[in-house]
Amino acid sequence: MDCARSGQHQEAAILIAGGGIGGLAAALALAKAGKRVKVLEQAAEIGEIGAGMQLGPNAFHAFDLLGVGPIARHHAVYTDFLVMHDAMDGYQVAKIPTGEAFIARFGNPYAVIHRVDAHNSLLEAARKVPSISFHTSIRVCSISQDEQQICVQDQHGIKHFGAALIGADGIKSIVREHFVGDPAKVTGHVVYRAVVDREDFPADLRWNAAAIWVGPRCHLVHYPLRAGEQYNVVVTFQSRHEEQWGVREGSAEEVQSYFQHILPIARQLIDLPKSWKRWATADRDPIGRWSFGLVTLLGDAAHPTTQYMAQGACMALEDAVTLGQCVEQTPDNLKLAFERYQNARIARTARIVLSAREMGRLYHAEGVERWVRNDLWRGRSTDGFYDALQWLYGWQGDLPLHGGHRL
Repeated sequence: MDCARSGQHQEAAILIAGGGIGGLAAALALAKAGKRVKVLEQAAEIGEIGAGMQLGPNAFHAFDLLGVGPIARHHAVYTDFLVMHDAMDGYQVAKIPTGEAFIARFGNPYAVIHRVDAHNSLLEAARKVPSISFHTSIRVCSISQDEQQICVQDQHGIKHFGAALIGADGIKSIVREHFVGDPAKVTGHVVYRAVVDREDFPADLRWNAAAIWVGPRCHLVHYPLRAGEQYNVVVTFQSRHEEQWGVREGSAEEVQSYFQHILPIARQLIDLPKSWKRWATADRDPIGRWSFGLVTLLGDAAHPTTQYMAQGACMALEDAVTLGQCVEQTPDNLKLAFERYQNARIARTARIVLSAREMGRLYHAEGVERWVRNDLWRGRSTDGFYDALQWLYGWQGDLPLHGGHRL
């Protein structure tokens, strides 16, 4: 029997829908704020899928504030630079050093990590916290609330009562669907992802860098993982067909057909993987409200974005830290805490969503727009690049003055 229904005096737990990176980060942040937490995960096990991901200094600041900085750092590969090349002629569009000067400027490094390792860093920490419990094979089907508590009913008809609900259930969020119901925007951009062992990866591309090759209506990304023993390979193209949002096995023949016009040095990347996962991508328009009484959204459920800013998971980590801070400030008024959290995060995360859309256009520029793209950063100094990135990487967990923005 749930404590809230049994007459016991223990405070009801906050429910979190979703045991991914955002959900686990939120669990740690709320536990740090003195709350009990129940993580409801629809899969049979708490786990993560995917390949590599990039971590800006803002992500490491969040890891530190969540108490998992050392373990996350242990799994990360620290890059020497970020670099962009034109995939048609090899022109170096931009190169940003991420060594000592970068760390001195932003207080933390730039790194790449396997998504599973990032998730396990959070999971390992969360399993050590007595006030966090995990409940698997639970899919949220309906949600109701009154002034005092939230009720989530699962696919078995079982009701789960809590003090509040955090919807951290991803881009296809059931919690968001219940309260917002807005349509996803299928981009028409298809992403193929794979991980390749070092011995199979081209020697001339074994750079200690997050590297991108940009071409008309397509681009390719590669960077090292797991101490350089593996390499992450991501290729993206604008589909010739109407796409349906989702993930499935990829086709080598399909991906080859979109990259015949690029340089051989970049094209060799698509010859490497033995198997591909194919994502037809989508995002959603930013919204001005994602807290609803005792319910709030977090991560991709709140602000789903395309991958072009490499900030999806980073924003979820930031969300979690801010949520925990707001709950810690008003522990007895979760509605107010959720409103403050929302107001502190909406403008920043909306900027990520909208910037990612523009960056996708920039990457895939063709014709005269390609020439403009290649001229954008010509001659820019290292400090100039750092200045342009300050808004993004300068986040260190401080709440905005006056609680952020009201929309």
